[in-house]
Amino acid sequence: MTSSHSRPDWLRTHTCGELREANVGQSVVLNGWVDARRDHGGIYFVDLRDRYGITQVTLTPEQSDALPFSTEFVLGVHGKVVQRENPNPDRPTGLIEVRTERIEVLSPSPTPPIDIIDNLDAAVDTRLRYRYLDLRRGPLQRNLIHRSKFIASIRRAFEDQEFIEVETPVLTRATPEGARDYLVPSRVHPGQFYALPQSPQIFKQILMVAGYDRYFQVARCFRDEDLRADRQPEFTQLDMEMSFVHEEDVFAVWEGVMGRAFRENMGLELPQTFPRMRWEEAMDRFGSDKPDTRFGMELVDLAEWVPTCEFRVFQGALEAGGRVMAIRVPGGGSSVSRGQLKSLESAAKDLGAKGLAWWKPGEEGGAAGPVAKFMDGAVGEELLALTAVDGATTDGDLLLFGADAERIVWRVLGDLRLRLARQLDLLPPATGDGAQWNFLWVTHFPMFEFDEAAGRYFSSHHPFTCPEDETLGGDEPDVSKLVSRAYDLVLNGWELGSGSIRIHRQDVQARVFELLGIDASEQQLKFGFLLEALSYGAPPHGGFAVGLDRLVALTLGLDSIRDVVAFPKTTSAADLMCGAPSRVAPDQLAEVHVAPAGKALERDGSA
Repeated sequence: MTSSHSRPDWLRTHTCGELREANVGQSVVLNGWVDARRDHGGIYFVDLRDRYGITQVTLTPEQSDALPFSTEFVLGVHGKVVQRENPNPDRPTGLIEVRTERIEVLSPSPTPPIDIIDNLDAAVDTRLRYRYLDLRRGPLQRNLIHRSKFIASIRRAFEDQEFIEVETPVLTRATPEGARDYLVPSRVHPGQFYALPQSPQIFKQILMVAGYDRYFQVARCFRDEDLRADRQPEFTQLDMEMSFVHEEDVFAVWEGVMGRAFRENMGLELPQTFPRMRWEEAMDRFGSDKPDTRFGMELVDLAEWVPTCEFRVFQGALEAGGRVMAIRVPGGGSSVSRGQLKSLESAAKDLGAKGLAWWKPGEEGGAAGPVAKFMDGAVGEELLALTAVDGATTDGDLLLFGADAERIVWRVLGDLRLRLARQLDLLPPATGDGAQWNFLWVTHFPMFEFDEAAGRYFSSHHPFTCPEDETLGGDEPDVSKLVSRAYDLVLNGWELGSGSIRIHRQDVQARVFELLGIDASEQQLKFGFLLEALSYGAPPHGGFAVGLDRLVALTLGLDSIRDVVAFPKTTSAADLMCGAPSRVAPDQLAEVHVAPAGKALERDGSA
């Protein structure tokens, strides 16, 4: 059966980025938006734009007068390709133009509230309110095209390694031990709720039990948490799981996948194997579990040196079971001012430190800093030798000290290290010449972390992570000492994603739940289906998930994921374009058995 509508003659024969000298003499039809319009004394020039590029179109005054149009009108242009008298070498179509024979206005437009230009200076809220206009700009179009191609490369890499893509549910069960869930009320089950998935974690483990030993998915995930530049309430991750594997098998797959994606989309060759570093080493050297290894200034442990120093604060920290550590800032003696040091001290206090001790050796008069008087003679010389980089012991540097509980020392010096690297321009460029792509596997995270506010332990990753010691330390374990088989992939100080070898034995999984304070009845209520599945021949398995929004943003040198997401939310989780979230009519709430705030529903569902 054929359509009753004839094919319109305004349909394009070429895109606005396609025509070249080889097309000179051809009759063509272009469709696009008016990017610019210029009057050059008797001839009119129009730049016609689509996502493929821009082509210059020429009109006579009569043609222009006969059909008024302005920027962002959508046109159908019929004409002939001719050689340009004044070529534009900065444009791929710059050697040709289209001499117009006929123009149709396919859609008019008022004057846009934002300019459709690359270097737009407009408020973020305005850009998000008119996102459909913002998305016409070249940078965003290039970002989203890059994102699409990058994800396509990843997909092909997994398919070539015999992974299959399986979609897991979006409406699922609320589970504890993670961020807050987005809840969806059920109409057919009054008073009950679905949760939107924070990840496909349990389902992909069940796929391993089902025998689908190599799974992947480009998955939408949802977390109701406070937002930052690198977080959105809904996000996309590349999720995978494998059976009958060790950590190194998971690492090898991802090293190949990342290598292919960077090669195909960025023309870069990554190392075949990424470095590995245990969590404790990362914290001791960098004060961070996602260390930026593109520059030095590593933390130095001063435990053996402290007894030679008479500074009581240092000695007291060790006696209390804490740590004393330092970072040495090359040239910081002159490049870091007193005012900047005060700012660093304020930052340290905000992070939990009582203050910030520092020392500038070799200044006029000998030295400077609150601990300078304790650094005379051999004591200071020994410290300089201990903190020297590559054996150098030159003066003119700055030493910053942390003396407190171990976690506070790590947190404070790790943060100051990054602040100073930015402040002193020690970081290489994010992209282009000189850029570095320092991938790192951080492994063997603590199994549990203690939450002071809640007064109990939580899983460092999630409760399905396999412990390094499957006996879990026996009947009375010290949970603070238990180590997991979890791992993160870090790139230039950013956590790309997390994974682990999973618990595949039902008894071990039940024991981990117990250590988290989840008793047998609650285990059955919340995780009964998983425990049952693990009893039916579950294979040893492990997996990983990468946040695609963050990864793509990093490859483009962007600090925020907002410009690689088509329709992002604000930092208050609002969609300014759609006006979401919004209030819902009382009858809609009643249908799903939800009462408006401050009211109760009757048994029949009416308020």
